[in-house]
Amino acid sequence: MIKLCLADNHPVVHYGMKSYFKEKPEFNFTGVVDDFNSLLDAMHKKSIDAAIIDLELEGLNSISSVKSLVKEFPETKIILFTNLSEQIYAPNALKAGIAAYVHKGAKMEELESAVKRAMDGEIVYSDAVKKNLALLNKGKKSERLYRKLSSREIEVLRYLSEGKKNKEIAKLLDLNEKTISTYKLRLLTKLHVTNLVDLVNKAKTLEIV
Repeated sequence: MIKLCLADNHPVVHYGMKSYFKEKPEFNFTGVVDDFNSLLDAMHKKSIDAAIIDLELEGLNSISSVKSLVKEFPETKIILFTNLSEQIYAPNALKAGIAAYVHKGAKMEELESAVKRAMDGEIVYSDAVKKNLALLNKGKKSERLYRKLSSREIEVLRYLSEGKKNKEIAKLLDLNEKTISTYKLRLLTKLHVTNLVDLVNKAKTLEIV
């Protein structure tokens, strides 16, 4: 039996996930949590084969946190199940050592398959991501621009696009406020804009956030 833990902010996802998997005798939920601290607590206290985690989970502020999970719990397959762009977030998540990246637009059968394949040792992600990884340097303008951005810059850009101030972002990412200002300047330079409004608008137009 595959012991699962779901970490997602939304009760409707909890309900839907449990309803689907209760018909699958080879799966069992040992934990369902709604924030990162609760996830850590569950993973420390329980035996979990696969953790299904939303990248927008409350308290999960960066890919670095995902990388730490992978390192701290090597026996648990980390499966990201999220609405965040595969093109932007999957490559860095895969580098962090996750077992699977599944977009929330996928069918539940695809998530089930991803869990099983991950348990068999596969690294699971969509054909679109595979294509992007293979062709990034030749790809669309958005893909080329994405390649210029570090994972930390992408995270800062995501929070800026949500309207967060430098001080808030610094606290979320456990960084100095001046460091966030430096990241913002780099983003302005790399995306060829001169102000925050244009930065966010360009990022959205290029589907970077």
